[in-house]
Amino acid sequence: MSDTQKIAFLASDVEIAQDARTDLIARYGDAAPEAADVIVALGGDGFMLSVLHDTQALAAPVYGMNRGTVGFLMNEYHAEDLPARLAGAEAEVINPLHMRASDADGRVTEALAINEVSLLRAGPQAAKLRVWVDGYLLMDELVCDVALASSPA
Repeated sequence: MSDTQKIAFLASDVEIAQDARTDLIARYGDAAPEAADVIVALGGDGFMLSVLHDTQALAAPVYGMNRGTVGFLMNEYHAEDLPARLAGAEAEVINPLHMRASDADGRVTEALAINEVSLLRAGPQAAKLRVWVDGYLLMDELVCDVALASSPA
């Protein structure tokens, strides 16, 4: 990417992330995520997962810098030389799980699982789930209050 790339800076609500966003905007400007060449997420892992989910329909890649509590998914924060860091970044393509759930009334909900899919029972009785993976019946009946499926991300 060139030095004239359009960067969108998104930050979590914590002060350290907001301060970093203010500094980076002063240095590099700020583009709307829809018009950006790259989106920089400033926060922790939870914020990064949220940004990935919220921007999945956009063409711009997301580059995370740790300004949160946990940052296993993030790069170190450095305000200097950001265009060079972005140019040298290696792209990592993630393939999230696709979830399709139907309830007893036949209502269908679909979503991508950037990190996980969680299902919670809606009433006082335990949920009865049937689990299919890639067209194969994995579990005919799972009786539970909560089910959580983690994704590779």
